[in-house]
Amino acid sequence: MSSPEPPSERRQAPPWWPEGEPWKGDRDHQGRRRGGWGGGWGGSGWGPGRSGRRRFGCIFGLVFVLFIGSIVAFIIGLLATALGITGDPGDPLGAGLRIGGLVVLGIGVIGIVAGVRAVRAVTRPLDELDEATRRVEAGDYSVRVGEVRGPRSVRRLARGFDTMVARLEVDEQQRRTLLADVSHELRTPLAVVQGQLEAIIDGVHEPDEGHLAAVLEQTRVIARLVEDLRTVALSEAGTLPLHREPTDLGLVASEVADAFRPAAQQAGVDIVVNAPEAFPQGDLDPFRMREVLSNLMANALRYTPVGGRVTMTVDSDGERATVVVADTGAGIAPDVLPHVFERFVRSADSHGSGLGLAISRNLVEAHGGSISAQSMPGAGTTITVDLPLSPPSDD
Repeated sequence: MSSPEPPSERRQAPPWWPEGEPWKGDRDHQGRRRGGWGGGWGGSGWGPGRSGRRRFGCIFGLVFVLFIGSIVAFIIGLLATALGITGDPGDPLGAGLRIGGLVVLGIGVIGIVAGVRAVRAVTRPLDELDEATRRVEAGDYSVRVGEVRGPRSVRRLARGFDTMVARLEVDEQQRRTLLADVSHELRTPLAVVQGQLEAIIDGVHEPDEGHLAAVLEQTRVIARLVEDLRTVALSEAGTLPLHREPTDLGLVASEVADAFRPAAQQAGVDIVVNAPEAFPQGDLDPFRMREVLSNLMANALRYTPVGGRVTMTVDSDGERATVVVADTGAGIAPDVLPHVFERFVRSADSHGSGLGLAISRNLVEAHGGSISAQSMPGAGTTITVDLPLSPPSDD
């Protein structure tokens, strides 16, 4: 019975490696590499892995021996004839030696040519990969190697390279978009703060409670935006900590609705909560779930006109919980609906930061759940959250 594999040898494929392709760092229970460079050409084990290099060396060794042998045989034949060892120059033995030497020499030359072509078949795509790598190093993420000819392991390497560069290109575009969006979102509150403070310094405004309150409110907007960005960054990186504890999601929904009732009454909007009294407790982070439901409620109230209604329905089958937030507002435009859970995506008449639904999606997915949106112009919007009441297993 083999000993268990050391943890140091359990290496997983990087995220850019093509799906379905074996990773060369994988090892079987005997400690041998599986797939990758040792997998071979066409599955025959002739690739440049450890066993493949051994076979490759045997081929070149055989070719080299044949080539040297052919030269030696040819020289022996000439010497045997020249020294009269074989008798008459026309003797069949001498002629046979010379012909055999020529044949072996031809085989050796053909073997060398075949070996050189095999080497070029490997080095040519590697040269292309080297050139593409230099372009990526210079900042060109649009480069692609495409399909290359050569051993299977080299073709896998080329596909993995293209996948990696494609993801780098997407990440770079998202980084630039995020920087532009953050700059845009911070510009307005900073301009208000700067304008108010300059007016107070120049004596245009008195440093009274009204003007200072406006500055304080804008600083709160900036702080809220920074905290939202931090939450998005942590959740997308998979490092957002969740403090799970037994949580009554129905009670959380009622508390969120009560917190928004004063604002809803001022806006002339009715809030209705449908939740069973005996709701099964789930292993959830109550603070984060309150944040999710607050974001959904705030969005619903923002787009619901006077006389409208926002309904929050909480239900469970004992294993999963469902929260549905529906409003009677104007709905989401069809071109915006597929992107509502992306960062900084918002409708033309929105006054929010465009981060609320993105944060909600990330928090729900961190709990192992899912979130979706349905909407029709003029018929309102329905957001559905589906959550497991127990955390997903690690198996």
